[in-house]
Amino acid sequence: MIANWKPNPSAPLWYSERQGEPHGPFFAELEMVHAKQRGPSCVATTLSMVANATGATTTPETFKAVTNSQAPHTWSDALKPYGMQLAYCNNDIRRLEHFIDELTSYNDLFFLCFYSDDPPADPQPSGKLCTAHIITLHGDTVYDTAKEPTSGGVCKAQDYSRLERQTKRIFRVVPLYHPRCI
Repeated sequence: MIANWKPNPSAPLWYSERQGEPHGPFFAELEMVHAKQRGPSCVATTLSMVANATGATTTPETFKAVTNSQAPHTWSDALKPYGMQLAYCNNDIRRLEHFIDELTSYNDLFFLCFYSDDPPADPQPSGKLCTAHIITLHGDTVYDTAKEPTSGGVCKAQDYSRLERQTKRIFRVVPLYHPRCI
């Protein structure tokens, strides 16, 4: 009865009940090799690192030429030649620490975007809200291109030093033409 309906206060990051949809894990077997970014290039470096895990030979410049760091649909399009696309996950501005256990339980490949500072309610006159960053979660391991591999750039997800940051976006990397791809 609709009169008894109440909103659901939470949702999983990834609904897996859809009939006929592949559920994954999709990329659990990839061999990730950390890449260190140069300058403000976390998106391009992350995309290159993930593409190279498929056997490709790319550089961040490959992705700088075809993406906009503020437009995730361009990231998804740039991954197509490597058999991948992105799909949005249900999320809000909660801190990464609230999502990390669920994400690692999928044993798959995700991009986690978070605010580097506490986000203000209104953007600066330039239109910029605040600095953000993207990291890769593969299984239970975080790859942060802003850090050296031995200084927090590669670590267990629960040990990642920036779990207190507020989430901006979460994407699951899915196979090309997955029904939920962007």
